[in-house]
Amino acid sequence: MNRALEALPEVMYLWRKIAEPRWLSAHENILQALSGGRLAIISRPGRKRRQLQIACTSRNDSRKLVEEFGGRTEKLPPNWLKRFADAEKRKPIRIGARLVIARSKVRAQCCSVRCPQRIYTHRARPHALRTVHTTARVKKPRLLVIPASAAFGTGQHTTTAMSLRLLERLTREWKNSWSLADLGTGSGILALAAERFGAGRVVGIDIDPKAIFVAKANARLNKIDNVDFKLGDLRKWKSRAGRDVVAANLYSRLLIEILPKLRRAHWLILSGVLRMQENKLLHALRRNKIEIVKVNRRGKWIAMLAKTRHASRLRSSPRSD
Repeated sequence: MNRALEALPEVMYLWRKIAEPRWLSAHENILQALSGGRLAIISRPGRKRRQLQIACTSRNDSRKLVEEFGGRTEKLPPNWLKRFADAEKRKPIRIGARLVIARSKVRAQCCSVRCPQRIYTHRARPHALRTVHTTARVKKPRLLVIPASAAFGTGQHTTTAMSLRLLERLTREWKNSWSLADLGTGSGILALAAERFGAGRVVGIDIDPKAIFVAKANARLNKIDNVDFKLGDLRKWKSRAGRDVVAANLYSRLLIEILPKLRRAHWLILSGVLRMQENKLLHALRRNKIEIVKVNRRGKWIAMLAKTRHASRLRSSPRSD
């Protein structure tokens, strides 16, 4: 749960109102001021009216809004914070505009960019209104189903999510049939995502037989048959020269130990490293003449994109967006 949610009280009241655009235009500034920037404006495709919402910390504040502007108010359930946090963990994960990862096909439907229930929040300025828009015309992304029973990773963990986004950005402009090795594959999520992004030759390796079993099951579930999952010790793994990408979600000591093998690839996506271990890994990369392209930090974890001297000029670096 993020810190902003933790700071909210357990008891909250939600004011709601359906408003015509003209009414909203006349009242939005005062609503913004009264709410301290907590006003949410929700629009739906094909509907002119907007739904307005303001979260209040007291019943009195929500009632004052009803008295002055109409609408209605409701008390959020006592465990609303836990429900919200649980829902955040369960909801599908979007990786750029190309991939949605969900625990089931049913859950994925609510995340479709063509679905009118899908909303986004945009805040142009720190104190601007929170305006929510749908994206009905955006091309539908590919789907990857990773069941919650896959204890080796469903994309929710910070390191996995950062690696997935680095991979998506790196390969966004690539032609199909590039190659990837996923070291410490776990549930196989990164290897399977690579196939969805257009990789033609993918291998996932893990030392845990249960992980390989789960990864193969996930491949069958998603009808992916061109990803090869293998049981193996990464210390004994023989890297193949010319591989486009190696993704390694491993602890830092093992990463540093196998760096001489990894540098035979073109691009590296490295994660599973704590912030306190970042400098040690950076020094090891420089010793192995591996160039650091991008470092993402989230919480106590980091993930980085790096390239070796073999990186093809035909491969573009990821955008900064």
